[in-house]
Amino acid sequence: MNLSLLELLGSRIEGELYVNKTFKELYATDASVYRKLPVGVAIPKSRKDIQQIINFANQEGVGLIPRAAGTSLAGQCVGDGLVIDISKYLNSVIEFNEDEQTVVVEPGIIRDDLNRSLKPYNLFFGPNTSTSNRCTIGGMVGNNSSGTTSIQYGVTRDKVLELETILSDGSVVTFKSLNAEEFQQKLQQHNLEGDIYRKFYEMLLPQEVQQEIKEQFPLPEIHRRNTGYALDALIDSDVFSKSTQTFNFCKLLCGSEGTLAFTTKIKLQLNELPPEHSAMIAAHFSSIEDCLAAVELVMQEDLYTCEMMDKIILDCTKDSLKYKENRFFIEGDPLGILMLEIKAETSKALQHKISLLENNLSTKSKSYANKILFGEEIYLALELRKAGLGLLGNIKGDKKAVACIEDTAVALKDLSSYITEFTQLMRGFDQRAVYYAHAGAGELHLRPILNLKKEKDVKLFKEITYEVAILVKKYKGSFSGEHGDGRVRASFINMLVGDKNYQLFRETKQIFDPKNIFNPGKIVDALPMETDLRYKPNRKEPKEETLMNFDDSQGFLRAVENCNGSGDCRKSVESGGTMCPSYRATKSEKDSTRGRANVLRELMTQTDSIKKFDDKHTKEVLDLCISCKGCKSECPSNVDMASYKAEFLYQYHQFNSPSFRDQLFAKNYTWNKRGRISTTLTNALFSTPWTSKLIKQILNIASQRNLPQLAKKSLRKIIQEKPSLLSAKAKYIQTVYIFIDEFTDQLDTQVGIDAIEVLTLLGYEIKVVPHEESGRAQISKGFLKEAKKLANKNIETFTPLISKQTPLLGIEPSATLSFRDEYLRLANQPEKAIKLSKNVFLIEEFLAKEIQKGKISSNQFRKEKKTIKIHGHCHQKALSSVKPTFDILNLPENYTVTIIPSGCCGMAGSFGYEKEHYEVSMQIGNQTLFPAIRKAKDDVLISANGTSCRHQIYDGTKKKSIHPISILKNALIKL
Repeated sequence: MNLSLLELLGSRIEGELYVNKTFKELYATDASVYRKLPVGVAIPKSRKDIQQIINFANQEGVGLIPRAAGTSLAGQCVGDGLVIDISKYLNSVIEFNEDEQTVVVEPGIIRDDLNRSLKPYNLFFGPNTSTSNRCTIGGMVGNNSSGTTSIQYGVTRDKVLELETILSDGSVVTFKSLNAEEFQQKLQQHNLEGDIYRKFYEMLLPQEVQQEIKEQFPLPEIHRRNTGYALDALIDSDVFSKSTQTFNFCKLLCGSEGTLAFTTKIKLQLNELPPEHSAMIAAHFSSIEDCLAAVELVMQEDLYTCEMMDKIILDCTKDSLKYKENRFFIEGDPLGILMLEIKAETSKALQHKISLLENNLSTKSKSYANKILFGEEIYLALELRKAGLGLLGNIKGDKKAVACIEDTAVALKDLSSYITEFTQLMRGFDQRAVYYAHAGAGELHLRPILNLKKEKDVKLFKEITYEVAILVKKYKGSFSGEHGDGRVRASFINMLVGDKNYQLFRETKQIFDPKNIFNPGKIVDALPMETDLRYKPNRKEPKEETLMNFDDSQGFLRAVENCNGSGDCRKSVESGGTMCPSYRATKSEKDSTRGRANVLRELMTQTDSIKKFDDKHTKEVLDLCISCKGCKSECPSNVDMASYKAEFLYQYHQFNSPSFRDQLFAKNYTWNKRGRISTTLTNALFSTPWTSKLIKQILNIASQRNLPQLAKKSLRKIIQEKPSLLSAKAKYIQTVYIFIDEFTDQLDTQVGIDAIEVLTLLGYEIKVVPHEESGRAQISKGFLKEAKKLANKNIETFTPLISKQTPLLGIEPSATLSFRDEYLRLANQPEKAIKLSKNVFLIEEFLAKEIQKGKISSNQFRKEKKTIKIHGHCHQKALSSVKPTFDILNLPENYTVTIIPSGCCGMAGSFGYEKEHYEVSMQIGNQTLFPAIRKAKDDVLISANGTSCRHQIYDGTKKKSIHPISILKNALIKL
């Protein structure tokens, strides 16, 4: 493809167009096993942009690959054409009609975001995929998505009333329901739209054609059906039969994977929100067979959800920082769990439904435990189930649960028999498959575990898919229930529907898209499923020497490869959590965790140079990663981009000297101590307008920032001068050690004093020993040799001293939690680091546990009323929890405490000080945190335990925030 022509196209559209190496790598994969570099990436802002792109495609013969969240499992978004990403700009609600319960949206709107906007009207869009917090309505239309709610609310095809599309000739056409007279009028049009109606009428009118469709397509009772084009839905209309259904091409376009037209507007039928009262029974089974045998039984009840998880999925949750807490309802070691949700208008009616279902399970199934869940418990359990796809990435090593046969659907009456045969088939391949998902709809996401880096398993990949396709055909099932055909299943469609129907599919594509510009190679005329895989089979695995230890993932490359493309990092701010702050600010795939992982993987596997880390493109992609650690806990695959970035920067520095500013920030503790030669002079230089301005200009620091001031005395100095501060002031309870981090020591000394006062007044003796700084700043800037020395010295210092009886407590989260995170990767003796880490706590964690043990009570605190809002540090959220902070601040009886669902504050250590990052930093703060603080009344206390967070809050809102330990100190009754 001539790049100059693409660049010319870029100048003609309002949106963005990229042809550089970085963006091609970012969009070379989706959530499937495929990889193909596109010729470029277009990000349109308008319908006019899309028309320009389509005209260009016609002139130049380039394929167009529609893409939104890029969560496709079958390779729909992968190809060598021009990717069109509609998620960034085309994401608005255009029209809402409350009376008709309809909404018109652009294709890039996220499903959960749409439903949040509809909730005040007691309405919602029913189909609900596991990716609902980032998947778009356009993508759901393309795949005819369904999800966990289909047994009550149907599939996307059932909800689409109208589609505004751009056809292959650039004309704008709206497809909608037509009565017989309107259909006849369409046949008279002399344009592409008229041709489409006429040719389809001629093609589908013969009775023998309709009969062939009925005989070869999946059974009509299988509602999840995406194999090929939905011609069966078209003939089920008053135009072709005695059906009471009107004709609507939307039935065909839903599930067509962007191969027929480009959708620009979608009109949806909405449903009223389900009944308020709900419960879930988690039925536990000792075998998959027993679990599936119960499905037909439980589906006799009025269920809203009937989902399954097997032991493999459940075991993947054990090591997940986020999801292991969601295992609370699991009893024993089940091989399968059915998650059965029921709803009712009243609590009495709900209890009746619970009793009926529980009785049926106890008397007519082989469940050994039936755990009943309510309220938040249901949400947590469903989140565990929804994380299934990403959790499969937790399988260590190169063998992964591969998507190829994961979307089969059969009639409910056939499910148990089908799975029995499927299991036997898998045993013939020496496979133990993964079973999870939509049991109540006759669809399970079944996955073989394969190593697609090996030719032997690539062969199995194809053989297993072929044999399962034959089995699905035997049961007249659907080979794709909701994930689509894409690349992985398209080459089997002919076998599944027969030659005659496959020829109809080809004609369908030819009628709509004669030049084959719309997503070529999907559904029809696909390449063999084993081509264009993400990994080249039998490749020589790249070897990399890293300073950090990635043995927990079997090396740095495999750690990066844990990202399977599920795109959890693309969820919107309103979905909660922290991941991924920079993506939320820019909405660019380049700034998502997935995007960074893709580029790192490309660097490791597609570059032969011994200087592969000397790569400015990769450094640029990692630039806006603020090392918040959100991905480490919120990504189901536990991708730890902060550590990957630190390692990359270290390697990059071997070829490129770090800037003076980076060196200064990395060694800020050393410089702060030197500033104590004259604390007054240093603070004057930092605060006097003209000197402060000069310093910022020299160091390229944002002019809007206030430079931090040194405390009058360091905390170490104060303790040295008055060691009695550390003695227990009440009845002795326990001895604890305090880690004096570099920030508390030099900048936030008063917070340290407050912490000491709280502990000693509560009866704890404190010990302080000489130790090194934490190394947090060095890690964030990639100065890993220096960080490694500091970490190992601290490990040696504290290992003999710290135990369950004498824990180590820290004040600053990012410094303290290094002991439980990066130190495990930097330690010369990992077993020592692991043992030490088990007894290192944030001070809030320690106090919360002491409260639980009854050693601290509310009687020790004042009774005055206060309202407090908590902003938790990112590392605390990722590696610990904000709950201990919440718990200790709730100890005083009349304190009203809430947690701001704030994600990241945006400062991220030095990141927000850097001039080029200031704007993004403030965008992140403005997403949730700043508005929540601005809305708070003047007498509301803002709690923030991170020093960077407190600076960011002040710079963004001009309100001072306080460390929670200082709030607690002020409430403490001093004897």
